[in-house]
This record gives sequence, structure tokens and C-alpha cells, in this order.
Amino acid sequence: MPSGKPTLCVLGELVVDLLPVPEAGAGPEGTAPRYVARPGGNALNVAVAAGRLGAPVALLARLGTGPLGAALRRHAELSGVDVSGFVQAAEPVSLAVIGLRPDGAPDYGFHVNGAADWQWTDAELDSVLPDSTAVLHVGSISGWTDPGAAAIAALVERLAGRALISVDPNIRPPLADGPVGASLGNDRAGVTARLDRLVARADVVKVSAEDLEWLEPGAGDLDGTAQRWADRGPALVLLTDGGAPLRIARPGRPLLHREPPRVEVADTVGAGDSLAAGLLSGLLAAGVTDRASLERLPDERLLEIVDEAALVAALACTRVGADPPTRAEVDAARVAR
Repeated sequence: MPSGKPTLCVLGELVVDLLPVPEAGAGPEGTAPRYVARPGGNALNVAVAAGRLGAPVALLARLGTGPLGAALRRHAELSGVDVSGFVQAAEPVSLAVIGLRPDGAPDYGFHVNGAADWQWTDAELDSVLPDSTAVLHVGSISGWTDPGAAAIAALVERLAGRALISVDPNIRPPLADGPVGASLGNDRAGVTARLDRLVARADVVKVSAEDLEWLEPGAGDLDGTAQRWADRGPALVLLTDGGAPLRIARPGRPLLHREPPRVEVADTVGAGDSLAAGLLSGLLAAGVTDRASLERLPDERLLEIVDEAALVAALACTRVGADPPTRAEVDAARVAR
């Protein structure tokens, strides 16, 4: 990556996803299902998707111990991601066992106690943050799990006003509350408070209807909720709702809706991460690297960027696992449509 080139910096967790292989069967007694290990995690997925789109992107992550760590690093490198911000950690790699519901949505089981991803310190972040950071994307489990969440929030507060700050809550209910969440030190009040701290400094928030169902049970009206979230401080809120229209909220402006492309869905693993990567890559390419430039961006240009991000996410849904498209594949799909 050329020195000093404005960079999308993604900060968060590395997770190995164990995905089922249905065609392999589960053995004669049905008790030996087959799984394939795939690189995953919100931050890795976003960085890889952005790298495949040709964006200058750096990934800041704590790389845990064990035989799967090398595959995580190589996965990022193969997509053009700068991994010089990896911290070699003594703790283990996070593991997610994934099943698929009848509608193709993922169902997660997590093995993450004491994992590397939640242990960030202020000193580590200061040592790996690139000087060229123009857009910083944070959130997901590492953004709301202490002790590392406090260091991430402090970094966001230091960078606010100097770089475009993007936040994705990406709630995983089993890790946010309940017995497993409690083992990580998480509960609803704590997670909500940590996210409030991030959103207060965010310029861009991508949030799903599923996230909102956990964060604000019974909130109901998604149009009103999107606008209300924009009024909390972000300059842009992008609210997703599966295959339903995207909601685009900006303070003081009418709410916009955008229909996502229709595709044959293999599964939706990593779709939201691909959407975030497409959005942030598009903003970076348009020279939107601070709040003022985002506020000046006309709705027409923003909708072009959102439409391309939605196409990136749709193409990712046509493939199994978090496998986002390349720039050439997006360009070809756009022409075909």
C-alpha cells in the first residue's frame, strides 16, 4: 500500500467460521456432521470485501494462537488487505459454529471465552493505527466486549473529527447477554452503553433490523427508528432489513428507500459486512473522509454508492459463506443488470 494514501482502516475480530457441509452427510448414525473451516468475523469480512473491491484497506486485529491463525492472515493478504496492523496475541482464536435456518439465515454457536479479540489495549492500538487512516470502521463483538471495547472507544474519540468514523453494532445475542454473554462480562445494559459511546462519535452507522430488535425491543416503525438514530448524531444511518428495501437516514433530510437487487440466495453469511465494505469503499473513492464532506455529499451521489454496496452484498449472498465479490465481478454484474 502506498505510504500516505487515504486508507480504510477496519478494527475488530478474527473468527474462524465452521460451516456445515450438508452434502457430506452426518455419518451412519447422524452424529458426525461435517464442517469446513472458513475465515470470518465482521472486521475480517469487511476488510476482505473492501480489498477485493480495490480499496486501500488495513486490518487491525489481534491474531490468536493455534493452527488456524495462519489461514486468517493469508485470507486477508490474498485480498490485498494490509495486515501490518496485526498484533500477535497469546490468547486463542475465536471460533463460531454456524448452522443454517430454513430461510438461509445463519444460526451461531460461539466459542470465544478468553479469546484474543477482546483484549485490546490503548498502547496496542496506538502502535498499529496507520497515519493514513481516513475512514475507521469499528463495532461488532469487539466493539462492545470489554476490556478491549474501552480501548476501541477511546481511539474512536481521539479520531473523531479527523477521520470518518463508521460503526456497525452487529449484535450477536448469545454473546451480548444470557449465560455466554455473562461469561464475557456482557449484559444488555453494558452492551447498550458501550454502543451508545461509539454511536455518539460515529459519522456513519450501519444497523440491521435484527440489531434493533435486540437493542430496542418493540421499537416497531423502522422508518421512524432510522430517522431517530440519525438524529442521535451520525451524519448517515443505513438500516438493513434482509431483502426488504434499505433505509437511508440523514439528519434534517427526508428518509430514502432503496430496493436491493434480487438474486438466488445461497446463504446470507457476511452479507451485511459486504454491504458495509461497499459503502465505505465507495465513500472513500468519492473523497468522503470526514463528516463535513459526508454532509456535503448530494443524495443522488450517495444513492449511487448505496446501490453499488447493495449489489456487492447481493453477489455475496449467491455464494456459500463470507465470500464477497471482486471489483471485476461487481462491474460485470452491474453491466448485466
